[in-house]
Amino acid sequence: MTDASAPAARRPGEQALTTLGLGAPDLDPADASPHSFPGGGRWRTEIPSCEGPEALAVVLKESSRLDVPIHRISQGSGVWMLTDAEITEMVEATAARDIELCLFTGPRGTWDIGGSTRTDSGGAGARARGHDAVAGCVEDAVRATELGVKCLLVADEGVLWTLHRARAAGILPADTTLKVSALIGPVNPAAYQVYELLGADSVNVPSDLTLDHLTEIRRVSAAPMDMYIEAPDDLGGYVRMYEVAELIRRGAPLYLKFGLSKAPGIYPYGTHMRDLTLDTARERVRRGRLALDLLARHGADGDMAPLGSRLPGQLRRFENPA
Repeated sequence: MTDASAPAARRPGEQALTTLGLGAPDLDPADASPHSFPGGGRWRTEIPSCEGPEALAVVLKESSRLDVPIHRISQGSGVWMLTDAEITEMVEATAARDIELCLFTGPRGTWDIGGSTRTDSGGAGARARGHDAVAGCVEDAVRATELGVKCLLVADEGVLWTLHRARAAGILPADTTLKVSALIGPVNPAAYQVYELLGADSVNVPSDLTLDHLTEIRRVSAAPMDMYIEAPDDLGGYVRMYEVAELIRRGAPLYLKFGLSKAPGIYPYGTHMRDLTLDTARERVRRGRLALDLLARHGADGDMAPLGSRLPGQLRRFENPA
C-alpha cells in the first residue's frame, strides 16, 4: 500500500500546462493498484538480456558507476547456452550484490524445426513443442537450480505448471521463483489470473497494454508484474519513460524492465555477438538511470522495494493434482 500522507507525485509538465489552462484531469484514486511487494515497496528493477558472465560484469560495473539499483538480472538465450562454470560465475557475482538471477529455460518453438513459427501467423510462437521440449525445459530448470539459480524464466503454460508442480514436490527448491516471459505475456485480466494460478511468481505483460488494462489486471491479481519501460524492437520497440510513475501507480507491484529499442536481437548469444551484447548491456543500465531520474524529478521514487528482496508474497494457485 502507498503512504496516504505522502505528497502526490507530480505529473510531467503539470505546473506549466496548468498555468496555460491545459491541466490534466485529476487522477482517480480508484485506478491505483492496492498491492505492494512483501516487505514493502511498489516497484523493483530488472536489467534484461544479460547473456553471460562478461555482460553481467559490464552491467554490475555500470550500475555502480551510474548508481542504478538492481533487484533482478535476467538472461534470454537460455540455460542450455551457458556452461556450468559460466552459470556458477553468474550466480556468485549476483549473490555478492544480493541480486536475483533469472535464466531462461530450454527449447522454444521459435528455434524448433516446426515451420509454423515462420509463417505470417507465427504458429505457437515460443511455446515448447511436444514432450521432448518440455523435458528439455525441466532439464534446464533442474540443472540451473542445482548450480544455485533461484529464478527461472518460462515461455509456455505447460512448462510453468510442470515446474510449479516440481517445486511443490521438492524436485526444485521451494524458494525458486517462476517468471513468465514477455513472449507469451497475457493481455487481459482473466489470462493474467490463470498464469498466477499456474504457478507464476511474476508475469511479463506486453508493453503496449494501456493504463486501464493494468488497472483491470490489478482488480483480479496481486502477482508481481514485469513490464518493459523500453521494449526491444521484436516486442514493439515502445518507449514509455514519461509514463513510469503512472505505470507504477496502476500496476504495482511492478518490475521496471530497462530494455533497448533500435538494437539487433542477440538470442541465442555467442561470442560472435560479443561487442554488440556488451554495448547494449551497458546502455540498458543507462536507460535505467534515465527512468529513475524521471521518477525522482516527479517525486515518485520513494516506493522502491528494499534491495535484495525477491519473493512475491502469498499468491493463489490451482490445486496440485496427485
